[in-house]
Parts: sequence; C-alpha cells; structure tokens
Amino acid sequence: MSRRPSSARQLSQLTHAPVFAALGDETRLLLLGKLRGGGSLSISDLSEGSRLTRQAITKHLRVLEDVSLVHGARRGRKMLFNLTPRPIGDARSYLDLVSSQWEQALARLKSHVESGAAIGPA
Repeated sequence: MSRRPSSARQLSQLTHAPVFAALGDETRLLLLGKLRGGGSLSISDLSEGSRLTRQAITKHLRVLEDVSLVHGARRGRKMLFNLTPRPIGDARSYLDLVSSQWEQALARLKSHVESGAAIGPA
C-alpha cells in the first residue's frame, strides 16, 4: 500500500529524497566532484587515484544515474559520464525554501518572546 502525499510540501520532499539519499554517500560525492569540471569521463578516468574497483564505481554511477545526477553515453567501447546539474539545483532550491520557512518561524518566535506575551500559565 503506497502513501499519498497530503500536501505540496510532502510531494516536494518525496521528489527530492532520492537525490539527497544519493548525495549522502562520500564516494558518490567524490565522483560528482570529478565530473563537475564539465567534461565527459570514463569509468577508468573516474577510478584513477582511487582504491575502488571499476565495478564499485559503476555501481555508484548507476545510483547517480537513477536520480538523474549523471548521464552516461556509450562512445565506442567506452561509457562516458557527464554531470547533470539540474537535480542539484532543484534540491538546493528546496533547501532554500525550507531554510526560509525556518527563518520566518524563528522570527515570529523572537517577536513573540520579545513582545513579552505570555507563553503559558505562570
């Protein structure tokens, strides 16, 4: 049985959760760091300087592809990967929205406390 989001906010959270999960792994962050230069890199290029096997790199790249953070294309015998920055921008926009909501809530709390309004029974 699947749960349906009850609000636009929950829908947004569900949309971004897989991206945040993919970004939550140090190896995947390192791979994205290597790809951020804008060029296409092969699995051999991405495994250079790493103790990870090509199979492990491939596994992490699949996770990143599943959430559209990278795009792989075959060129001859090589598979070349590129960073797809849009999901990161979308996730950042979501975090900016959440941050803004918290700032507004904290500002309201500060205003309430500074006004000397009673919070509860004295």
